[in-house]
Amino acid sequence: MTAFLRSVDRPILVACGFVILILMAGTAYTMITQGTATFLSPTYLLQQLKVASFMGVIAAGMMLVILMGHIDLSVPWTITASAMLATAVGGPEAIPVGLGVGMLVGLFNGLGVAFLRVPSMIFTLGVNTVLRGLMVMLTGGFSPTSMATPPMEFLAKTELLGIPMAVFVWILLSLALVFLLTRMPMGRYIYAIGNREAAAYLSGVNTRLVIVGGFVLCGFCAALAGILLAGYSSKAYQAMGDTYLLPSIAAVVIGGTNILGGQGRYAGTVVGTILIVLLQSVLSVMQMPEAGRQIIYGLVIILMLVLYGRGGRAAT
Repeated sequence: MTAFLRSVDRPILVACGFVILILMAGTAYTMITQGTATFLSPTYLLQQLKVASFMGVIAAGMMLVILMGHIDLSVPWTITASAMLATAVGGPEAIPVGLGVGMLVGLFNGLGVAFLRVPSMIFTLGVNTVLRGLMVMLTGGFSPTSMATPPMEFLAKTELLGIPMAVFVWILLSLALVFLLTRMPMGRYIYAIGNREAAAYLSGVNTRLVIVGGFVLCGFCAALAGILLAGYSSKAYQAMGDTYLLPSIAAVVIGGTNILGGQGRYAGTVVGTILIVLLQSVLSVMQMPEAGRQIIYGLVIILMLVLYGRGGRAAT
């Protein structure tokens, strides 16, 4: 048992512990106030897994960028722009257009960071502002009237064998990402760039191409999430991605990915995503005031990062 615990990353174990603690706290609250264990019901857990799949898709792309020692702050309006343009186009071209928009934004980000050498935080923040301006100009500042297409709603709303299709989308994306990080040369290059880009370059890695590829994949994930969110809401709307930026970054870092790059497991990102979603759900069910939610939400993230940091120093 001790050997097993040592083989698992400490941040993942801590995050799993917090997930259990949150479920226990929520169950105790509903037992006292409602007389039922709502938080342990399969219906509730599947619903939360469905909500987690949206954030999980975003966090998957964000993890790739963070592993390289960068960050993508254009994710909020990449989500929005992809969803709005997909619903505007409509028809069978909607999903390819939405994904293409996200990959194009990622390509632009990657070129700016890799070739112009602009810090990713600054460049992607500027791109996010440009996208917001373009979407406001396109819609005149009003909510789009176009609706999501049936395939978009199918991916976001329907179920297969009692499990939401959005969860299957997240699973397929996760399998592809794990294969990329563990079985493909690009995965090794992503970790190498995060540890020391100059050393990776001197060892023969085309670091610029890998950085561009990482940002393109991040844009793809953001666009996929935008399509799912538009399908879930039956339409796209202004600023629909704003609430996902900080939680997606928090999910990645809480799961044990080093914010400076070069270290992290995708399993940690999955657990971090579930933790964030469950915490938001429990605080909402408890009808805690917004100020209290923000305080508890922030304290949990800080505590997780402190525990992670102590584990990291112990490992070194």
